[in-house]
Amino acid sequence: MNIVAIGAHPDDLEIFAYGFLAAASSRGDNLILGVATDGAAGGVNQGAELARQRADEARNGLAALGTPTLLDLPDGQLADAPNAQNRIKDFIRDAAPDLVITHAPEDYHPDHRALAAYARDAAGFICPVLFCDTLMGVGFTPDYYIDITPHFAAKQKAIMAHHSQDPSRFSSASAIMNRFRAAQCNAPDGHYAEAYRLDSRFPFTDIRDLLPPPPPYRPFYVSGSDALI
Repeated sequence: MNIVAIGAHPDDLEIFAYGFLAAASSRGDNLILGVATDGAAGGVNQGAELARQRADEARNGLAALGTPTLLDLPDGQLADAPNAQNRIKDFIRDAAPDLVITHAPEDYHPDHRALAAYARDAAGFICPVLFCDTLMGVGFTPDYYIDITPHFAAKQKAIMAHHSQDPSRFSSASAIMNRFRAAQCNAPDGHYAEAYRLDSRFPFTDIRDLLPPPPPYRPFYVSGSDALI
Protein backbone atom coordinates (compact mmCIF):
# COMPACT_ATOMS: atom_id res chain seq x y z
CA MET A 1 0.00 0.00 0.00
CA ASN A 2 0.90 3.65 -0.50
CA ILE A 3 -0.04 5.42 2.72
CA VAL A 4 0.00 9.21 2.78
CA ALA A 5 0.23 10.74 6.23
CA ILE A 6 0.15 14.51 6.48
CA GLY A 7 0.31 16.56 9.66
CA ALA A 8 -0.19 20.26 10.10
CA HIS A 9 2.99 20.94 12.11
CA PRO A 10 6.49 19.44 12.29
CA ASP A 11 5.74 17.21 15.32
CA ASP A 12 2.15 16.19 14.61
CA LEU A 13 2.79 12.89 12.85
CA GLU A 14 5.00 11.80 15.73
CA ILE A 15 2.40 12.69 18.37
CA PHE A 16 -0.76 11.49 16.66
CA ALA A 17 0.18 8.73 14.18
CA TYR A 18 3.71 7.43 14.71
CA GLY A 19 2.61 4.07 16.07
CA PHE A 20 0.29 3.36 13.13
CA LEU A 21 2.95 4.42 10.64
CA ALA A 22 5.63 2.30 12.28
CA ALA A 23 3.32 -0.73 12.25
CA ALA A 24 2.48 -0.11 8.59
CA SER A 25 6.15 0.28 7.68
CA SER A 26 7.05 -2.94 9.46
CA ARG A 27 4.60 -4.89 7.28
CA GLY A 28 6.07 -3.38 4.10
CA ASP A 29 3.80 -0.45 3.27
CA ASN A 30 5.25 2.57 1.47
CA LEU A 31 4.92 5.72 3.58
CA ILE A 32 4.65 9.19 2.03
CA LEU A 33 5.01 11.67 4.87
CA GLY A 34 4.04 15.34 4.70
CA VAL A 35 4.19 18.38 6.99
CA ALA A 36 1.91 21.20 5.87
CA THR A 37 3.23 24.25 7.75
CA ASP A 38 6.69 25.52 8.61
CA GLY A 39 6.07 25.56 12.37
CA ALA A 40 7.43 29.10 12.61
CA ALA A 41 4.73 30.19 15.09
CA GLY A 42 5.23 27.27 17.47
CA GLY A 43 7.49 28.79 20.08
CA VAL A 44 8.68 31.86 21.94
CA ASN A 45 11.23 32.90 19.31
CA GLN A 46 8.96 32.80 16.28
CA GLY A 47 10.22 33.24 12.74
CA ALA A 48 12.55 31.86 10.10
CA GLU A 49 15.18 30.52 12.50
CA LEU A 50 12.58 28.51 14.38
CA ALA A 51 11.17 27.22 11.09
CA ARG A 52 14.64 25.94 10.10
CA GLN A 53 15.09 24.25 13.46
CA ARG A 54 11.70 22.61 13.28
CA ALA A 55 12.36 21.34 9.76
CA ASP A 56 15.49 19.59 11.05
CA GLU A 57 13.53 18.21 14.00
CA ALA A 58 10.86 16.84 11.66
CA ARG A 59 13.48 15.04 9.58
CA ASN A 60 15.11 13.62 12.69
CA GLY A 61 11.83 12.61 14.32
CA LEU A 62 10.60 10.75 11.26
CA ALA A 63 13.96 9.41 10.07
CA ALA A 64 13.12 5.80 10.93
CA LEU A 65 10.00 5.99 8.74
CA GLY A 66 11.20 8.10 5.82
CA THR A 67 12.00 11.64 4.74
CA PRO A 68 9.03 14.00 5.07
CA THR A 69 8.01 16.49 2.41
CA LEU A 70 7.83 19.95 3.98
CA LEU A 71 5.24 22.12 2.26
CA ASP A 72 6.33 25.23 4.23
CA LEU A 73 2.89 26.82 4.40
CA PRO A 74 2.42 29.49 7.08
CA ASP A 75 1.98 28.17 10.61
CA GLY A 76 -1.29 29.30 12.18
CA GLN A 77 -2.68 30.56 8.88
CA LEU A 78 -3.32 27.38 6.92
CA ALA A 79 -6.98 28.13 6.30
CA ASP A 80 -6.12 31.46 4.64
CA ALA A 81 -2.79 30.66 2.99
CA PRO A 82 -2.79 31.34 -0.78
CA ASN A 83 -2.70 28.15 -2.81
CA ALA A 84 -2.61 25.94 0.32
CA GLN A 85 -5.44 23.76 -0.90
CA ASN A 86 -3.78 23.16 -4.26
CA ARG A 87 -0.38 22.44 -2.70
CA ILE A 88 -1.89 19.85 -0.39
CA LYS A 89 -4.00 18.34 -3.16
CA ASP A 90 -0.96 17.97 -5.43
CA PHE A 91 1.08 16.38 -2.64
CA ILE A 92 -1.62 13.82 -1.92
CA ARG A 93 -2.60 12.98 -5.48
CA ASP A 94 0.98 12.75 -6.76
CA ALA A 95 1.52 9.94 -4.25
CA ALA A 96 -1.29 7.79 -5.72
CA PRO A 97 -2.39 6.80 -2.20
CA ASP A 98 -4.35 3.77 -1.10
CA LEU A 99 -5.03 5.48 2.25
CA VAL A 100 -4.66 9.01 3.62
CA ILE A 101 -4.13 9.74 7.32
CA THR A 102 -4.56 13.23 8.74
CA HIS A 103 -6.05 15.23 11.60
CA ALA A 104 -9.66 15.04 12.72
CA PRO A 105 -11.84 17.96 11.58
CA GLU A 106 -12.87 18.65 15.20
CA ASP A 107 -9.33 18.80 16.64
CA TYR A 108 -8.17 21.69 18.82
CA HIS A 109 -5.91 23.59 16.42
CA PRO A 110 -7.30 25.61 13.46
CA ASP A 111 -4.48 24.36 11.23
CA HIS A 112 -5.51 20.77 12.05
CA ARG A 113 -9.10 21.50 11.12
CA ALA A 114 -8.15 23.25 7.88
CA LEU A 115 -5.84 20.39 6.87
CA ALA A 116 -8.58 17.83 7.51
CA ALA A 117 -10.85 19.65 5.05
CA TYR A 118 -8.13 19.98 2.41
CA ALA A 119 -7.04 16.35 2.72
CA ARG A 120 -10.52 14.84 2.51
CA ASP A 121 -11.29 16.92 -0.59
CA ALA A 122 -7.98 15.94 -2.18
CA ALA A 123 -8.62 12.25 -1.56
CA GLY A 124 -12.04 12.52 -3.16
CA PHE A 125 -13.02 9.16 -4.64
CA ILE A 126 -9.39 8.02 -4.85
CA CYS A 127 -9.05 6.39 -1.44
CA PRO A 128 -10.37 6.43 2.12
CA VAL A 129 -9.30 9.03 4.67
CA LEU A 130 -8.54 8.08 8.25
CA PHE A 131 -8.66 10.73 10.97
CA CYS A 132 -6.20 10.65 13.89
CA ASP A 133 -7.34 10.96 17.48
CA THR A 134 -7.81 14.49 18.78
CA LEU A 135 -5.52 15.98 21.41
CA MET A 136 -6.29 14.03 24.61
CA GLY A 137 -9.20 12.37 22.80
CA VAL A 138 -11.57 15.29 23.40
CA GLY A 139 -14.80 14.88 21.42
CA PHE A 140 -13.43 11.94 19.42
CA THR A 141 -15.26 8.64 18.98
CA PRO A 142 -12.96 6.00 17.44
CA ASP A 143 -13.87 3.48 14.78
CA TYR A 144 -10.57 1.61 14.94
CA TYR A 145 -7.84 0.94 17.48
CA ILE A 146 -4.28 0.10 16.45
CA ASP A 147 -1.96 -1.82 18.76
CA ILE A 148 1.23 0.25 18.93
CA THR A 149 2.81 -1.48 21.92
CA PRO A 150 5.85 -2.78 19.93
CA HIS A 151 6.43 0.74 18.56
CA PHE A 152 5.68 2.88 21.58
CA ALA A 153 9.30 3.40 22.66
CA ALA A 154 10.20 4.49 19.13
CA LYS A 155 7.26 6.88 19.14
CA GLN A 156 8.42 8.46 22.38
CA LYS A 157 11.92 8.85 20.97
CA ALA A 158 10.53 10.50 17.83
CA ILE A 159 8.52 13.00 19.87
CA MET A 160 11.57 13.84 21.96
CA ALA A 161 13.47 14.80 18.78
CA HIS A 162 11.48 18.06 18.74
CA HIS A 163 13.68 19.95 21.18
CA SER A 164 12.17 23.34 20.38
CA GLN A 165 8.75 22.23 21.61
CA ASP A 166 9.51 21.25 25.20
CA PRO A 167 8.77 17.72 24.01
CA SER A 168 8.47 16.02 27.40
CA ARG A 169 4.97 17.49 27.75
CA PHE A 170 3.86 15.90 24.47
CA SER A 171 5.63 12.66 25.34
CA SER A 172 3.65 12.53 28.58
CA ALA A 173 0.40 13.47 26.85
CA SER A 174 0.80 10.78 24.21
CA ALA A 175 1.56 8.20 26.89
CA ILE A 176 -1.72 9.07 28.62
CA MET A 177 -3.69 9.03 25.37
CA ASN A 178 -2.24 5.78 24.08
CA ARG A 179 -2.49 4.00 27.41
CA PHE A 180 -6.12 5.10 27.76
CA ARG A 181 -7.02 3.87 24.28
CA ALA A 182 -5.40 0.52 25.03
CA ALA A 183 -7.28 0.35 28.33
CA GLN A 184 -10.53 0.86 26.42
CA CYS A 185 -9.64 -2.42 24.71
CA ASN A 186 -9.08 -4.04 28.12
CA ALA A 187 -5.32 -4.21 27.60
CA PRO A 188 -3.20 -4.39 30.76
CA ASP A 189 -0.50 -2.00 31.93
CA GLY A 190 2.39 -1.66 29.52
CA HIS A 191 0.16 -1.75 26.43
CA TYR A 192 -0.60 1.16 24.13
CA ALA A 193 -2.98 1.90 21.26
CA GLU A 194 -3.78 4.72 18.86
CA ALA A 195 -7.37 5.49 17.89
CA TYR A 196 -8.69 6.45 14.46
CA ARG A 197 -11.97 7.26 12.77
CA LEU A 198 -12.95 6.70 9.15
CA ASP A 199 -14.21 9.60 7.06
CA SER A 200 -17.23 7.50 6.19
CA ARG A 201 -18.43 8.19 2.67
CA PHE A 202 -19.31 6.20 -0.43
CA PRO A 203 -17.73 3.82 -1.38
CA PHE A 204 -15.48 3.63 1.71
CA THR A 205 -17.44 2.13 4.59
CA ASP A 206 -15.21 -0.50 6.23
CA ILE A 207 -11.43 -0.45 5.84
CA ARG A 208 -10.34 -2.77 8.67
CA ASP A 209 -8.46 -5.00 6.24
CA LEU A 210 -6.24 -2.04 5.25
CA LEU A 211 -5.09 -1.33 8.80
CA PRO A 212 -2.46 -2.78 11.14
CA PRO A 213 -3.81 -5.11 13.83
CA PRO A 214 -5.92 -3.93 16.78
CA PRO A 215 -5.11 -4.83 20.37
CA PRO A 216 -5.96 -8.53 20.83
CA TYR A 217 -9.32 -9.37 22.35
CA ARG A 218 -9.23 -9.87 26.11
CA PRO A 219 -12.33 -11.13 27.95
CA PHE A 220 -13.83 -8.87 30.55
CA TYR A 221 -13.55 -9.94 34.21
CA VAL A 222 -12.58 -13.52 33.48
CA SER A 223 -10.29 -15.34 35.89
CA GLY A 224 -6.81 -15.83 34.42
CA SER A 225 -7.35 -13.44 31.53
CA ASP A 226 -4.47 -11.17 30.50
CA ALA A 227 -6.58 -8.07 30.81
CA LEU A 228 -6.91 -4.75 32.60
CA ILE A 229 -10.18 -5.81 34.25
